[in-house]
Amino acid sequence: MRWWSVANFVSNAGTWMQLTVQNLLVLQITGSAAATGLSMSVQAAPALLMSVLGGAAVDRWPRKLTAAVSQALLAVIAFTTATLVALDRLDMTSLMALAAVTGMIATVDNPACALLGNDLVPAEDVPSAIGVGALVFNAGRLAGAALAGVTVGFLGTAAAYFANGFSFLFVTAVIPFLRPAAGAVRHVAEKRGERPRAALSVREGLAFFARRPRLMALAGVTGISAVFGRNYGLTLAVLVTGPLAGGPGAFGTVSTVLAVGGILGAVLGARLRRPSVRLVGALAATGALLQVVAGMSPSLAVLMVLVLPMAVVESVSDTTGTAVLQTDPPAHLRGRVIGVWGSVGTVWSLGGPPALGLLMELAGPRGALIAGGLIIAASIATGHLLHTRRTPTPLPLARQHTLETAA
Repeated sequence: MRWWSVANFVSNAGTWMQLTVQNLLVLQITGSAAATGLSMSVQAAPALLMSVLGGAAVDRWPRKLTAAVSQALLAVIAFTTATLVALDRLDMTSLMALAAVTGMIATVDNPACALLGNDLVPAEDVPSAIGVGALVFNAGRLAGAALAGVTVGFLGTAAAYFANGFSFLFVTAVIPFLRPAAGAVRHVAEKRGERPRAALSVREGLAFFARRPRLMALAGVTGISAVFGRNYGLTLAVLVTGPLAGGPGAFGTVSTVLAVGGILGAVLGARLRRPSVRLVGALAATGALLQVVAGMSPSLAVLMVLVLPMAVVESVSDTTGTAVLQTDPPAHLRGRVIGVWGSVGTVWSLGGPPALGLLMELAGPRGALIAGGLIIAASIATGHLLHTRRTPTPLPLARQHTLETAA
């Protein structure tokens, strides 16, 4: 697990470094912010239709081999892009095509790597392993964003892509040496005969997800939060540089505080032993109320004080939700359920920023933060009340005994 965490940190740092550089590269080629958003959408779009197929592949194929091959293919894409940049042969058509291929490979790589990490610990430690993964992800994001500027400044844009390619190869080299834990979920499931290879179908994963109320509730809470909150890179950027009259440096400081809060939240999330949808909802509602207060911040200093707990709550909520998603389904269905989640999540990631941008156009950055936070909190409270009314209250033991005697 330690080796896997180190490998993921290196890979995440490389990925975030490339993503940062890619945005700058698109701006350099086209001079258009819209084209930058388009390149990100093209990379995310394959998950909309293919995540379910990718999850089914992960359930069917050997997990270590699947993760190793997908990481190696991502390395090939990174090296190809680096070579085109170094030769000054990269245009928008090539970049979009490479981004689309990367998105397709990721539909298999993401669930394969997530579930491979869970195989390295006993079943009871899976929530903690997911928390460690969230910690590694946030630390890699912080390191990658910082390294991007240094790498481009000293070595050029192509170097960032080459570095990301080598980070994928490092993960590929580590995977063959990983040994699943004796009490891992996958091993226990195989002993019980819960992995019928002949019956692995996409429809099975869709049906399980649709019939599982707690997964549907998790999707609802996460979806409403993703559309009307969470996109702090957009809302806080406009708030800081607009009403609060801060510059790019001020927003850079806010982004750093968000990253630090994400790391602290992941540390707290790693201590969870019994994740639940109710906890996800409570954390999401708390984050929404903090967002409302942030929208009313009179100064940058007040906003800085609020940003840290906002990021911590968001990170713990995400870690808890991921733990529920990866531990609720039976072992032989987890790849497909994660695949369904990937398709659903892509709808939020593609539709959330435009919806939030429209809300900011209509209500301004403060109004968007306040209205979005109130919508999230009200939706979660309404869902909780409806669930409470539908859930029958158990009779006291004395009353049950009286009824049984009368019967």
